[in-house]
Amino acid sequence: MIVLVFIGIVLIIISYSVNANPSPLTKFSNIFRIIGFLLALIGVFATAFKQVDAGKVGVKSLYGNVRPDILESGLHVINPLLDVTIFDVQTQNYTMSADHAEGAQEGDDAIRVLSNDGLEVVIDLTVLYKVMPTDAPKIFKGIGVNYIDKIVRPVTRTRIRDNAVYYDAIALYSTKRNEFQDRIFKSIEADFKTRGLILEQLLIRNINLPASVKTTIESKINAEQDAQKMQFVLQKEKQEAERKRVEAQGIADYQRIISLGLTDKQLQYETIKAQKELAASPNTKIIFMGSKGSAPIILSDK
Repeated sequence: MIVLVFIGIVLIIISYSVNANPSPLTKFSNIFRIIGFLLALIGVFATAFKQVDAGKVGVKSLYGNVRPDILESGLHVINPLLDVTIFDVQTQNYTMSADHAEGAQEGDDAIRVLSNDGLEVVIDLTVLYKVMPTDAPKIFKGIGVNYIDKIVRPVTRTRIRDNAVYYDAIALYSTKRNEFQDRIFKSIEADFKTRGLILEQLLIRNINLPASVKTTIESKINAEQDAQKMQFVLQKEKQEAERKRVEAQGIADYQRIISLGLTDKQLQYETIKAQKELAASPNTKIIFMGSKGSAPIILSDK
């Protein structure tokens, strides 16, 4: 819009110039003057109104002097000479990944660190952050609009390398992963805060170990799984042996009770009762009574 003001002023100057020096363009001087005034007026009004979109703030500066107050989202009437720089205050993410298609920068951008045991560990990471609106003028004055490459990326990578040396590779991969993530979060959060940035979340997406360490971990896991499987089998066999022992004890107890409770007279009495029931049956049969202690012989026509 400043260009419109400039063009309008040029046309006004030309209109007065052709009036002072008669030429074939003299008859267009009034048209030049009107158009010049209109363009200058449109340019001034357009520069005096500034719209800031939702989720953004405007930082005002005049001839290099940065104003401490900001323009919130909405329509504002400002000094036409002010220069307004827009800052995004919504949540932003910056990913550093070994996958060429995922990272903020092309190629392998994963963070390579040395662990406590001297092994190289490759970490994929995503940083969720945003600009503190009230600190946007301070960022603009001290860092500029390229705060991602100047602050977010280098601070994150440096703090991760500084804290990784407190852990060995296997601990980073397994048991100490959450502890490591909390530790670097607090470290990066403090650095961001001093520079007007808010760290919302730090996401460790992947931790890659050297191939030799991975093989060792997999062998250990397989051995633990085999041991757990064998323990399960042994437990099952113990339970089966206990079941058989209880069953055998029950049978032995039953036989002992029967042997104590049954006498010869009781057996003889039960035999007579059974014979009477057979005799009362409508079926045709012949019963041969044996001698004492022997079982009867039963013949039937069925």
